[in-house]
Amino acid sequence: MSGITYIRGDATVPSVKGAKVIAHVCNDIGGWGKGFVLALSRRWPEPEKAYRAWHRDRAHNDFGLGAVQLVRVEPYVWVANMIGQRGIRTGSKGVPVRYEAIDTALTRLAGEVIERGASVHLPRIGCGLAGGKWSRVEPLIAERLVKRGIVVTVYDRGEGGG
Repeated sequence: MSGITYIRGDATVPSVKGAKVIAHVCNDIGGWGKGFVLALSRRWPEPEKAYRAWHRDRAHNDFGLGAVQLVRVEPYVWVANMIGQRGIRTGSKGVPVRYEAIDTALTRLAGEVIERGASVHLPRIGCGLAGGKWSRVEPLIAERLVKRGIVVTVYDRGEGGG
């Protein structure tokens, strides 16, 4: 068993008590406008604003594959913008997902989550528009988060998407 709880629902509304981090994968080109980010932006403007500013000022910060940006949206809720895909289109180098970058981002995220005493809530990251396979992402979550004692819930939308 992976130690990950799967439920049907919306990852932007985790129904547990305590500190929560909603984690998702972003691209490395500053694009925000399709997929799970739309649900985030409907609830809170801060994650998109922070991501766009982070990208704009990338010459002076850590923006890039594997980086994580935590954005507080409520007193006990943060959104983790994790850079885990190169570009937004499938091309000669394959699909946009970058498993190594997701692995690095999850490793970085773990320390932040533990520090906050939080649980992690996410859709099937990297498996929607990024084109990844859950069979490759799930073990990364189990290794980087679950093994460190972090409670993880994966949300599947009713229509089967992430």
